[in-house]
Amino acid sequence: MDIQEFINHFEDVFEETDIGSLKPETNYRDLDEWSSMTALATMAMVNEYYDVELTADEMRTINTFGALFDIVKSRIS
Repeated sequence: MDIQEFINHFEDVFEETDIGSLKPETNYRDLDEWSSMTALATMAMVNEYYDVELTADEMRTINTFGALFDIVKSRIS
């Protein structure tokens, strides 16, 4: 799994953000469209593409796409 491919999946979740502007160091909580609904969409997308379930606690403590990638990658068998 490649981090850029992982981030590209988020372009569907963050529809108002310019394509190609998301980076591993991007704090997704700082994006204007971040909300509880976006958090749920993120969790659903990760589950759909990677078969990894994220908890609400993880979503509260993780801030960047890179940190999220690290968690997902560590759970893929």
